[in-house]
Amino acid sequence: MIHKFLPLLFPLLFICFSLRAQIDGEVIKPYKGNFLLQHAQIYTVSQGTLEDTDLLIRDGKIAAIGKNLPEENHLLIDCTGKRLYPGLIDSGTSLGLVEVNSLPETQDYLELGKVTPQMQALTAVNPNAVAIPVTRVSGVTTVLTQPRGGYFPGTAALIQLNGYTPDQMDAGFRAVLMNFPSAAKAGSYDNRSAETIQEEADKAIKEIDALWEKAEAYRAIQEKGGRLAYYPEMAQLAKVSSGELPLFIEVNAAGDILRAMEWVDGKSIRPVFTGVAEGWKVAEKLAAAGIPVIAGPVLSLPSRQSDPYDASYTNASRLQKAGVKVALRTQDSENVRNLPFHAGFAAAYGMGTEEALKAITLHPAEIFQVDDKLGSLEVGKSATLFLADGDPFEPKTQIEQVFIDGYKIPMTNRHIRLYQEFLDREMQPEN
Repeated sequence: MIHKFLPLLFPLLFICFSLRAQIDGEVIKPYKGNFLLQHAQIYTVSQGTLEDTDLLIRDGKIAAIGKNLPEENHLLIDCTGKRLYPGLIDSGTSLGLVEVNSLPETQDYLELGKVTPQMQALTAVNPNAVAIPVTRVSGVTTVLTQPRGGYFPGTAALIQLNGYTPDQMDAGFRAVLMNFPSAAKAGSYDNRSAETIQEEADKAIKEIDALWEKAEAYRAIQEKGGRLAYYPEMAQLAKVSSGELPLFIEVNAAGDILRAMEWVDGKSIRPVFTGVAEGWKVAEKLAAAGIPVIAGPVLSLPSRQSDPYDASYTNASRLQKAGVKVALRTQDSENVRNLPFHAGFAAAYGMGTEEALKAITLHPAEIFQVDDKLGSLEVGKSATLFLADGDPFEPKTQIEQVFIDGYKIPMTNRHIRLYQEFLDREMQPEN
C-alpha cells in the first residue's frame, strides 16, 4: 500500500529536510516535482488574467490551467489572494560574467581586440555567481548575458538562472553583438570637435564595411564548398550575414540610429537595436523599418542636457505607441534584480502596466525566439514563473515562490542570510 503514498511522501520529506537545512545553516537546493498551485490570480500575459484558477506543474512544464484541478499526487500550494506571473526576462545584462565591477580579476566579459564575434558568453558564465540567487528571488528568472567592447565583442547567450553548469543554464538563444560607431559626443567630458567625432565615426564604419565584405566572401566560398583557412571571426560573422544568427546592434543617439538603419538596409540579416536611448526621436522610422528594440536602462539620466528630465522614462512608451516591438533591459550585473522597477517606471510614464509586463516577458521571448516555452503562462510551456502577494512593479510586493523549468527555487540568497544574521545582534551567553 505504501507505494500509493510515495508521490506525496517525497515532497513532504523534502520540506522537512529543507526546514532542517535552514536550522543547521546548510545549503538548500532547488527541487523538481509535481506542484499544484491553487486558487491563484494568474496573469498569463498572452490570454488575460484568470481569477481563482489552478496551475499544475508536471515534468518541468505547465501541464494544466483551470479551476478545481485534481489534487492527487501533487504537492499543493495555496495561492489564495496571490498572483502568478511568468518569469521576468532581462534582455541585456552582464550577470554571471562579472562578480565585482570594480575588481578586474572577477570580470570575464571583455576580450582583447575589436573583432571577437566568436567569443561565447555562455562559456564564461559562472553558475555560482553571488548575484544570481539575488536576482532570481526577485522574479527575474531569465537573462541575456553579453560581452562588451570593440566593434563585435562576442556572442550573447540567453540563460535560465538555475543550474550547476553553463550548459544546464542555456536557454537556447544566441546573438552576435555589434557596437555601431557613434557620431555623437560620448558625454559632457568629451572635448572632441564635431568634425573629429564625425571623421572617427566614418573611419570606423569603413573598417566595419571591410569586415562585412570579408564575412560575405567567406560565406560565399563556404556555400560553394570551397576550402577555407581557420578564421573563426569570419565564420561567426558569416552566420550573421546569412541570417542564421541575429545581430544585436548597440546604438543610442538619434542620428546614429538613422545611420544604423541605412547600414542594415539591403543586408540579409536579422537586426535588433539595443540601447536606443534616443529612440523616441525616430520612433516612427523604427516602426516603419520593422526593427525590434531592446531599450534601457529605464532608470537613467537623459542622454543630452537639452532633453526633458523624463526622456529615459518615456522612451519605451513612445517607441511602443509608435508600433515598435519593445523589450527592456537593466544593462547591469549586480542589480539585475531591479528589472521590475525599470518596467514600473516605463509603466508609470506612459507604457501602462500591461505593455510594460509584456516588455519583460512575452516580447523578449518573441525577440529571442523562445516564446514557445517562455514569456507567458500557457499549457505546454516551461514552468518558469513566480508567485507574489501583489504587483511586482511595486517595491512593497513580496515574491513568495519562484519556479524555473519546474524547479522550486530556494527563496534565499546572501543578502537575505546577512539580514537574518544581523537582525538579532545579541551575543549568545557562554556555556
